[in-house]
Amino acid sequence: MKELNRTNFDLPRYPERILQIGEGNFLRCFIGWQVDILNEKNGLNAGIVVARPIDTEMPPPLTVQDGLYTTLLRGYDEENQLRNEKRIVSSVTREISIYKEYAAFLELAHNPELRFIFSNTTEAGIAYSDADRFDDAPPATYPAKLTRFLYERFTAFDGAGDKGFILFPCELLDYNGELLKEYVLKYAKQWNLSADFTSWLEEANTFCSTLVDRIVTGYPKDEVAELETELGYHDRFMVTGEYFHLFVIQAPGWVGEELKLDGSGLHVEIVDDLKPYKQRKVGILNGCHTALTPVAWLCGIEYVKDATSDPQLESYLARLLDQEIIPCLPLPVDELKPFADSVIGRFKNPYIKHKLLDISLNSMTKFRTRLLPQLLRYCEDQGRVPQLMTLALAALICFYRGELNGQSYVTRDDQPFLDMYRELWGEAGMGPVDLETATAIARKVLSLDRHWEAELLKIDGLCEQVAGFIVSITGKGMRETLAEVL
Repeated sequence: MKELNRTNFDLPRYPERILQIGEGNFLRCFIGWQVDILNEKNGLNAGIVVARPIDTEMPPPLTVQDGLYTTLLRGYDEENQLRNEKRIVSSVTREISIYKEYAAFLELAHNPELRFIFSNTTEAGIAYSDADRFDDAPPATYPAKLTRFLYERFTAFDGAGDKGFILFPCELLDYNGELLKEYVLKYAKQWNLSADFTSWLEEANTFCSTLVDRIVTGYPKDEVAELETELGYHDRFMVTGEYFHLFVIQAPGWVGEELKLDGSGLHVEIVDDLKPYKQRKVGILNGCHTALTPVAWLCGIEYVKDATSDPQLESYLARLLDQEIIPCLPLPVDELKPFADSVIGRFKNPYIKHKLLDISLNSMTKFRTRLLPQLLRYCEDQGRVPQLMTLALAALICFYRGELNGQSYVTRDDQPFLDMYRELWGEAGMGPVDLETATAIARKVLSLDRHWEAELLKIDGLCEQVAGFIVSITGKGMRETLAEVL
């Protein structure tokens, strides 16, 4: 079987105009794939230099395959048709290690054609440390590495105003572009770099905040032999992901023009403010995950795709979205409904095996950030407690019993929460609980004002409804409780 390289495949090479900080699966399946389409369809004519920001040699660099790799995108499209698309991405020119090839990394700043910087260094990557020094080779944090790189650019071109960058951090942080810029300016001040450099940072560079959305499942080790036989070549960097993608960029309109987005068919939106799009994603996609997980698990289901194929749970999700989540989000319904429909399609993707127990990690915090804002808004708007979100909260409390039908399972959360539930359920037992016991459990959980960042016990009817659902779930089971609600 032949190898995937430019000797065996006649694929285009592009001038290096993009620096990508991060070599991981997500950027390759999201940014690299989109750039490849923009090169092919719209003439972006931009090659990507990948810079590995961590000190590791595993996996080997993309350079061993001349920067080539295959994306396999599978799932339902906008017309609810199942898609299976394969593409050899040729937008990457090479990969360098910032730690092993620091001089080569800084030399990239001297390339006059370099214009865009994309990054994904994980949420922990955008951080600040006063231990970083200008002369470190390299500094530890990503913002410090970037500051040093930008200073190299500034000096190489004498502070020319047309040699700044457009930066797109893709780390999953609110207003990530503003945060990255804040830390870069902080390092410039800490390192006593010139006022002219600070002015150049502010005036010649555009830090764009972004929201990224695509499930990337990585290297398909369980099916790689079959896939390589189908493809006819060996690819050690093959990456799989869902068909759906969304890239929202908070930036001036001319950024979209520079990226040559018009007519590309890509779901990239240039917007004035990310906030409503963030609320849409968190409220609908993440909120549904959080509401579905304990309910489906207590119904005896293990995977998301199986839960959304279950008629009862499908009805639960549809009503939850239409009646309680969508009305409480700050975007027009005609924008929210198509996104909600796409989310359900993504949940049904047969190629993605998403375990409910994996989603359940840190569910107490997830409920607060993903569902509680809509629950509070519903109470305020309707003057009553939302039934289905309250059911999800009661199911979550019952989920932390750690036992279903006599079988134990592992719950994962911050230790104080695990200790609290162990004590509560240790006293209540694993069988049916009466209303007095259920009320005591509900009151304890709802009294965590510091965690919830709200006084939930003051919401009229909430504790009573949660307690009632706990009685039903522990006595009748999740299925019968759902049946009564629906």
